[in-house]
Amino acid sequence: MDNPLLDDQPHPAFSRIRPEHVEPAVETLIAEGRRLIERLTAATEAATWDAFVQPIEEEDDRLARAWSPVSHLNAVMSSDALRAAYNACLPKLSEYGTEVGHNELLYRGYKQVYDTDALDPAQRKMLSNALRDMHLAGVDLPPAAKARFKEINTELSRLGSTFEEHLLDATNGWHKQLTDEADLAGLPESARELARHFATERDLEGWVLTLDVPSYLPVMKYAHCTALRRELYEAYTTRASDQGPHAGRWDNTQIIEDLLALRHEQATLLGFDNFAQVSLEPKMARSTDEVMGFLEDLAHRCAPQARRELEALQTFAVGNGGPDSLEAWDIPYWSERLRQSQHAISDEELKPYFSLDRVLDGMFQVAERLFGVFITSAAGETDTWHPDVRFYRIADDNGELIAQFYLDPFSRQRKRGGAWMDVCTNRLISACRQQLPTAYLVCNFTPPVNGQPTLLTHDDVQTLFHEFGHGLHHMLTRVDYPAVAGINGVPWDAVELPSQFLENWCWEREALDLFAYHWETDEPLPESLYQRMRSARNFQSAMQTVRQLEFALFDFRLHLEYDPAQGSRLQQILDEVRGQLSPIQPPAFNRFAHGFSHIFAGGYAAGYYSYKWAELLAADAFSLFEERGVFDAASGRAFREHILERGGSAEPMELYVAFRGREPSIDTLLRQTGIIGLMPATH
Repeated sequence: MDNPLLDDQPHPAFSRIRPEHVEPAVETLIAEGRRLIERLTAATEAATWDAFVQPIEEEDDRLARAWSPVSHLNAVMSSDALRAAYNACLPKLSEYGTEVGHNELLYRGYKQVYDTDALDPAQRKMLSNALRDMHLAGVDLPPAAKARFKEINTELSRLGSTFEEHLLDATNGWHKQLTDEADLAGLPESARELARHFATERDLEGWVLTLDVPSYLPVMKYAHCTALRRELYEAYTTRASDQGPHAGRWDNTQIIEDLLALRHEQATLLGFDNFAQVSLEPKMARSTDEVMGFLEDLAHRCAPQARRELEALQTFAVGNGGPDSLEAWDIPYWSERLRQSQHAISDEELKPYFSLDRVLDGMFQVAERLFGVFITSAAGETDTWHPDVRFYRIADDNGELIAQFYLDPFSRQRKRGGAWMDVCTNRLISACRQQLPTAYLVCNFTPPVNGQPTLLTHDDVQTLFHEFGHGLHHMLTRVDYPAVAGINGVPWDAVELPSQFLENWCWEREALDLFAYHWETDEPLPESLYQRMRSARNFQSAMQTVRQLEFALFDFRLHLEYDPAQGSRLQQILDEVRGQLSPIQPPAFNRFAHGFSHIFAGGYAAGYYSYKWAELLAADAFSLFEERGVFDAASGRAFREHILERGGSAEPMELYVAFRGREPSIDTLLRQTGIIGLMPATH
């Protein structure tokens, strides 16, 4: 059978890939990988980089190149047949990965090369990571423990996939049809048009609301009808749980319990007290105490201001005909009204200045000015998975092609919600292969309706810049070895630095002047509107920070304090964290954790704190541009040279200090978010 997943082509042949290709390709490549490792480990005493490490690296890359489009299609063009093929391969890949991680001869060969071969710094870092990761994979465990470790890996892979499927099915499994336009009171015209579009897609009359973010958020922020907001809030916050309109149908409760139990068991097999300690081994943070101290210090500074912000919101609501006590589904609605009252600004007022195509063009110009790269459309030059998908090339200032990326911008049925960057191909430069990095950038913006271009909220603009920052980290790497090129090998608590760093340019006048033009009149963003946007930047910043800290502390404590005798204590820990931090106490039916895919299916287990950790790095990095100018070429080149190009080839603090000249200061984060000076630091 002709199998496009086994073709050695620069880009996947998406239109030719079928579910029946998946298992044969994966089985073939795993078998070839096993044969190669068996041959090379027959004489590890003679191992060298060129004869031992490089061939394995290239074989690993073949498997990664085949699996990447499969995993990607399962997220963006899901079907029952593809899901079945994807799930059938997860245990095979998990088994192979565990087998490689447990291979003592392979470990010995890597150690031989590490100890005796003349290596460049990136090669040395790659092997150091490999030896560490093999230890964390259980290479030095006794046989019985290894066998159990392998079983756990396979089951963790299955559980994570099922968690994500349940969440996707629960999201897609709910919609609300409205036939009376009065029920849409308060919704902006763009949200109404989207609801009409969703109804047409389903051959229904009137309007349809869904739990996809472009549909859900406008209802929560603008709908005058409290009952409608409550209904959507309940449906959204009970997805994949034992509560809500689909109670028990796609319930993730037992999956969460099993995931936490298995992670803890794996940690104890490795000699750790808990999974949080395992999670930190490859990260910047040096101990669980350091993470908890960081989060609790921020919480101590922010919580009092968050309470004051909520009190001000409650006072405003009561004074404007609102309820005496705000419920969770009231907060976004009254917050938006307060924001408009204080700053005379709304998402709808800004959206006409942020048409997708213009924002993309401006974002590319920002990258060009900062990093000396040039981005051009390559529409029609490669195969894609959907007509909406775009393809771009990146060249350096000499005109040499250095990277490429796909952009899938719009929400649609059977596409996973959210936004992300993922790897299509890694940079790999060797005597046998010259491969450039290619990325997938995925968003879920409102598709164009009624002949209008897609208009973005300012939050959408930040999302686009954020994912593009991840993409640049992957694509501008100059490291030749995939395991430490781009985002690979970068500690999880540093990998968000480029993405959060790039978001800053969404707020700067010089950057906005590149793309913020009214889609109909071509008028630039008025200065008065810009100033109102800036003044609203830190609106309820403490409440927003506390919300992120709530997620981070819940995640970290869940893994740090797990006790097999007590189980997850899921709701107890969440309630304790909310009691400590949050001024908003959600209703009893809220099942936030059941949709928390970041930590149960997305690789952020005991690592969600990374967002705030990296936000500190990003704020401190941007402070250099505040000092020198937002398009200071020397600073941009320094960020590219020390952060983007080096990827995971060195310790992140070493790279950061090389860029900034010092370690980061938390004061820059607090100043940027408007919280500095409100509470003294505690140590």
